[in-house]
Amino acid sequence: MSIPKNLYPFLILFLACIGCKEEPKTTNPLDISELTISKIHNGYEQNDFTSVQLVQAYLNRIRLLDTVINSITAVNPKAIEIAQALDDEFLETGKLRPLHGIPILVKDNINTAGLPTTAGALALKDFIPQEDAFIIKKLVGAGAIIIAKTNMAEWAFSPMHTESSTFGTTRNPYNIAHVPAGSSGGTAASVAANFGTIGLGTDTGNSIRGPSSHCALVGFRTTLGLISRSAIVPLYLRNDVVGPMGRTVEDATKLLEVMAGYDPNDSITTYSKGKIPGNYTQYLRKDGLKNARIGVLRTLSDNDPHPEIKALFGQALSDLDTLGATVIDPITIPDFEALRQNQWCATFTEDLEDYLTEYVKNDTIKTIEDIIRIGSNSEFAKERVKRNAANSGRWEDSEIPCLDAYTDIRRVAYREAIEKVMDSLNLDAIVYPSWNHPPAKINLFSEEYKGDNNQVVSPHTGQPAFTVPMGYTSENLPAGLQFLGRMYDEPNLIRLSYSYEQGTKHRKVPKL
Repeated sequence: MSIPKNLYPFLILFLACIGCKEEPKTTNPLDISELTISKIHNGYEQNDFTSVQLVQAYLNRIRLLDTVINSITAVNPKAIEIAQALDDEFLETGKLRPLHGIPILVKDNINTAGLPTTAGALALKDFIPQEDAFIIKKLVGAGAIIIAKTNMAEWAFSPMHTESSTFGTTRNPYNIAHVPAGSSGGTAASVAANFGTIGLGTDTGNSIRGPSSHCALVGFRTTLGLISRSAIVPLYLRNDVVGPMGRTVEDATKLLEVMAGYDPNDSITTYSKGKIPGNYTQYLRKDGLKNARIGVLRTLSDNDPHPEIKALFGQALSDLDTLGATVIDPITIPDFEALRQNQWCATFTEDLEDYLTEYVKNDTIKTIEDIIRIGSNSEFAKERVKRNAANSGRWEDSEIPCLDAYTDIRRVAYREAIEKVMDSLNLDAIVYPSWNHPPAKINLFSEEYKGDNNQVVSPHTGQPAFTVPMGYTSENLPAGLQFLGRMYDEPNLIRLSYSYEQGTKHRKVPKL
């Protein structure tokens, strides 16, 4: 059958549009402020915007505002290319992966193929891994886009502030004269400032929960053994945890769900087998505090609190009650002060040298002596490296070996004492302020470092602890409420923290 010549132009247009994608409906600049994973996926499904447009909007915001905050160490040059591939996949399949097209910010001690992983140190300033860390592979497999790496306290030493030799000092987006805490302060500041949808931090003693608390974020320190730490520059591996830092409990839960699981290259994850539910999002319940029993650890909350943080904590306890929980105030852990002593071990030298051998593979950077020889621009980090090089084993004199949270007798005794009290009172969780004081000023970080409760329990016992925004001081500086649970009780903590978050809605955007 012949086609009339007058129809040729229409036929050409028809053929050209076969398989073409409808242009997104919006022509206005994309508002990325406080976008969540669910909102982004809804936007993709409704054709409101594409992954390419979203990534470009985040990159534009980074260029515009990070000169003030200084939280980003490297932008992924392939981010747009990856976004385009994900857009093409969605066009072809009509399906979204769990983290499809979600831009994620990654702390600069987590191996990312093709992007620098410096741990903020001069010794690693030129190190670019050839392969992603185990957890990064899982996130990318779920459709995530690594949009940028974030600044950190050098070698993750400082809980006080975020300063590195290679990228300088990161500022708190709620008040740039103040710290975002450390060591994951770059991730906290960049997520709070909406430079990406969600981020990754690591926590040896404080470094997910402290910065999250200081930047009005949700931060999950999960059970030691739930998530792999392989291909991550260690501080003290026996304590190190990697976890999500986000603006909502729901987003953090979705990241946790993808990352949790056994990794043959991280032996401690063997303990997680059989302890991971089919999904974690089922525990996102607005009524999750109804009939819950919450214990108040006054040993921490009443330790020289700032009056405004004390008032915020008091309001948080009232809110927990209003939302349906029974608040048991106070609870007492027998021999708490004695049990918490002599828990820290100096394993930095051994752990770091193992990492250098396994991943860096550079003959001039193999030992702690090489790190000292190369030096640092940070006096704080320089002193900490030398201090760790001169010590091994427990910081206090002890013949008790430094083992993991499952076999170290001091750690097990500490955890059992806490969980015994939780069991006797039928508690779902224990609460206390993440910090008893507001964020310190950058130029006074050591003098004003007060009230860090994150170091005391979970890094040593291995228990999960989540921080959620609790409100703000009169100077608009954020504070966080922390929920401590039993080992592998993430489902319970998700339920409780989500209900508190939804019932209080404290999170607000910094005025940049």
